[in-house]
Amino acid sequence: MTDQYFGITDTGKARQNNEDAFIARQDAGNRFIIACVIDGVGGYAGGEVAAGIAREAILKRLEKASGEIISMIIDCFDIANQRIIEEKQRNKEYEMMSCVSTLAIADIANNQFYFAHVGDTRLYLLRDNSLVKISHDQSFVGFLEESGRLSEADAMSHPKRNEINKALGFEPNLGKNTDYIETGQSPFLSGDMLLLCSDGLTDMVGTAEITQILTCGATLKDKGKQLIEAANHYGGKDNVTVVLVHNNKTPQQHSATAVKQREPSSNGLANHVAEKPKRDDPEPARRKSNNGLIALLVVLVLAFAGASIYLYLKGGPQNNIAVQPQPVVPVKRQPGTLQLKLQKEIDNLKGNVLLLADTAYKTPIIISEAIQINRDTLLIKSKGNIVFQSDSGYDGAAIKLAARCKLVTLDSLSFHNFKTGISFANNNLALRHVQFVNCKQNLENEASFADGKFISGKTAPITMKTDSLPLIKK
Repeated sequence: MTDQYFGITDTGKARQNNEDAFIARQDAGNRFIIACVIDGVGGYAGGEVAAGIAREAILKRLEKASGEIISMIIDCFDIANQRIIEEKQRNKEYEMMSCVSTLAIADIANNQFYFAHVGDTRLYLLRDNSLVKISHDQSFVGFLEESGRLSEADAMSHPKRNEINKALGFEPNLGKNTDYIETGQSPFLSGDMLLLCSDGLTDMVGTAEITQILTCGATLKDKGKQLIEAANHYGGKDNVTVVLVHNNKTPQQHSATAVKQREPSSNGLANHVAEKPKRDDPEPARRKSNNGLIALLVVLVLAFAGASIYLYLKGGPQNNIAVQPQPVVPVKRQPGTLQLKLQKEIDNLKGNVLLLADTAYKTPIIISEAIQINRDTLLIKSKGNIVFQSDSGYDGAAIKLAARCKLVTLDSLSFHNFKTGISFANNNLALRHVQFVNCKQNLENEASFADGKFISGKTAPITMKTDSLPLIKK
């Protein structure tokens, strides 16, 4: 299949050298497409050196792609990080160098992609002409933009937009720090496209224009060049790098099941599938048997009614025994298909990001027992309208977070008709564009302490912002 991946980098109009690097190729076994963008940090020479070291380390690790994919790409970053630190220790000229990077592995055959991310390079998914930002900028300005405190335009022009919190080369042993590297996986469907880019693109070109370029009827090569040209048109203040991956498989079309016809009869006419009963057909006998059963039931009903009237007239109303009403025991319904599917996706998720598409959850997710989340870190982000709806008679929470959760973020979900929307503990919940409809209690914060111990402290304030309109999503 052609036109599946393309990468391009450009120095821009303001810089003298290019500290960016990229990877866009298939692995040795032609199983995966490797896509990576690396943005060097640390001055004229240092950033370029760091990016080169990271690129070489990643390629060497992926020469023989094997094992669990998320673990493999975390290993890529861990090795690159160690190589950069070793070079900084050998050469004091580069002691300030580091790099940020986003690495994606696309498994086209199985319609999946996996990613790892450190810093402020970005990963986007284009699906159905809609561009969704997958990675999270590990920077102060990025946090302000994603939380709705800054608009995209304000973030692009913010004086601190290039200050980052995390990078390869900052600290050793990244593989042991599960929170340092952002990872995740998601379906990569026919027609989907991945965009990996350095901030040289996103600091210059807005999401709307990027989407317009990606959805035009051009080749990946032409789209990549157009993105570079757009960044340079608006100033080209930094190096610009773009990598595109396209799942260009043709969507499977399921044909209607054909009706199998009987072979033509000797007179050339096809027999009908439904035929009249033959003389030896047992159907008439079955009807006769059913008629006899009905007559017997009628006789029994009349006999029972007559006996009841006789006993009532004989004993009188005073002998009637009052029947105490039995309490109604609510029947616990089994979880529905969509609830089981979502719980399984959460339990089996390898990374920290779960993307929910309304193409997979076309109808509301009916909740008859709480969705359980028992992970350190998790982002559940929806594309489209994902609705959680309480089952009739259910009075629990839609989602329940375990006390061990450090940070769970819910993005663009809607909860309808729950007694409790979300139950959590220890202030480990973040909400973005979440809507509660006819819920008696939106949030329930549970606290548990050691039995019989003396407790000191205070609960942190919960800060929420409400709006009548949804925030504009990047």
